[in-house]
Amino acid sequence: MPTFDVLSEVDMQEVKNAVDQASREVTTRFDFKNTESTIELNDHEIRLHSATDDRLRALIVVLEEKLVKRKVSLKALDPGKVEEAAKGAVRQTITLKAGISADNARAINRFIKDKAPKGVGSSTQGDQVRVTAKKRDDLQATIAALKAEDFGIPLQFENFRD
Repeated sequence: MPTFDVLSEVDMQEVKNAVDQASREVTTRFDFKNTESTIELNDHEIRLHSATDDRLRALIVVLEEKLVKRKVSLKALDPGKVEEAAKGAVRQTITLKAGISADNARAINRFIKDKAPKGVGSSTQGDQVRVTAKKRDDLQATIAALKAEDFGIPLQFENFRD
């Protein structure tokens, strides 16, 4: 019976490269001079720090540009609220979402049950969803339907087996 897995993962090496590139660009750009703007990556968190709110927004734009160039989905970013820091500076923490939560898995299962061709089933296995069908064409139609729908997280499709 053909199957595939629906995952939501972030390539941390690409995120690290994007953060490094953004940090390098911030140190060389004229509009960031004397703003003490920094970007740091800790585990699954990106910490942004800048002197003013508008420089922080510009810092986020630079980071997002680098992430898009490295093909990291912006849906994986979960920005926190902007906090006041010392001396009028501002900071923000952006969390990277990885894995499919129980709510998203329920939504994906319900979507497959409602919209997928007849005979396609799905089950949640940890932080991924396994989809099975009798025909390969039904699975391919299901993948196309899942790609067209927006669940708020980046989806990858792996382990396609006949």
